[in-house]
Parts: sequence; C-alpha cells; structure tokens
Amino acid sequence: MLRSTRSLGGFSIGARDGEIGQVHAFLFDDRSWAIRYLAVDTGRWLRGRKVLIAASALDRPDWHAHVFPVELTRQQVKDSPDIDANRPVSKQREAELHEYYNWAPYWGTGYGAAVLTVPPLKEGQKPSDETAREDVNLRSTREVVGYRIHATDGQIGHIEDFIVSDEDWVIRYLVVDTRNWLGGRSVLVSPEWVATITWEEQEVWVDVSKQRIEDCPPYDPSAPVNREYEVQMYDYYGRPKYWA
Repeated sequence: MLRSTRSLGGFSIGARDGEIGQVHAFLFDDRSWAIRYLAVDTGRWLRGRKVLIAASALDRPDWHAHVFPVELTRQQVKDSPDIDANRPVSKQREAELHEYYNWAPYWGTGYGAAVLTVPPLKEGQKPSDETAREDVNLRSTREVVGYRIHATDGQIGHIEDFIVSDEDWVIRYLVVDTRNWLGGRSVLVSPEWVATITWEEQEVWVDVSKQRIEDCPPYDPSAPVNREYEVQMYDYYGRPKYWA
C-alpha cells in the first residue's frame, strides 16, 4: 500500500520491552529513492537523542495502533552508536551501525548481502571531509520538504510530502504543492521523472512540461493512492509503469 510519509510521522517504535520513541523523519537513498532508516526521536528517555532504525529491521506494523515493532531492547538502542540523525550519515557510520545491530547491509553485492564493502571506522577515527562527501547519499525527508520543483519550462511549486510503498519502503511519488501556480492544488511526480537535483540550491528539475502537469489527473491528498489512479496517471504521461 502507498502511504504518505507525513501520515507516518509520529508513529511509535516499539521495542520488545517498551517504546523507544516516535518517528521524526525518514532517511532515503538519493540514488534509488529507497528509505533506509527511520530517524526516531527518543524524547525525554534519552534526552532528545535521535536514533536510526533500519527500515529492513521493522516487523509487521500495527497500523491501527500506529506502532512499528522492532526485535530490539531499549538497552540495545541506548547503547547503540550515537549518530547525529540531523547531519549527513557516511557509509562508515552506517557500517558501524549495522555491525552493532548485526543487520545485513543493503550495499555491496546486493540487498541483504553479508559483505561490507566499507569498513567501520576505528575508535576515535573520523572520515576526512573528502571521503565524507563521496560516500554520503542519504537524505532526510524533513530536509527535502520545501525544495523547489521545476518543470522543463518553469517552476511549478515545492515538495510538501512523499508517497512511499509500505511493502518495499521505496518512495514512489513526490507530492508537489502548486499553491502559487494552480491555486493550492497538489500534484504527484514520480522520482523516475527527475532529471536533475541540486542539493545545495534545494532545487529539483523534472522532464515534464508545465502544461502536462497542469492537465494531469487530479490528486486528492485525503484519499489513498491506489493502483487505478496510478494506471490513469502513467497512461496520461505515457511513462513506463514501475510495477510492470
């Protein structure tokens, strides 16, 4: 099922022996658009510290209770590597986190591979600025909300939300607020249609014209995105369907 990341914000993370905290943001891979981690705000328990939980480590969610269960203890989370979830996370820090929890890494020879291609940092070691720039490719949904979106012939609005599949944790759509262009209407844009992103300038270009976007099938933010609507939208844009 496709869900809004905004609607998932505030979900609780339930360890085996109690609550860890609440979902603060999602960290996604800016090359595959796959969500890799949930940044969890631990509140007063760990004095506001935010911890990272791999999306692959989540058990079956309790959608009614708004809880993501994990097979961890509160003590394990408390003793986990202290990684600043508000800053870019390097591959070295990811390796350190996966080694601590014994999570299978998603990088290397494929998802679930047992081989780490990047060794964890030694105690007290920090990556150089050059290395950090090269191996950081995780972005926070909270950071990217507000980025300006440009069509091939002009600006159309800004990112206000993301639509993610709760089966594989891949972002399927960017929700674009066009209030300054289409009078408050929101539209969906697939990440597959993104041509260029300048992270420093916080701008995204898609290879679709303004007129095509203006005439696209209407999107209702209050209703779930279903396959019928997806088929209608992909047929309208004449783009290959990601599920085909």
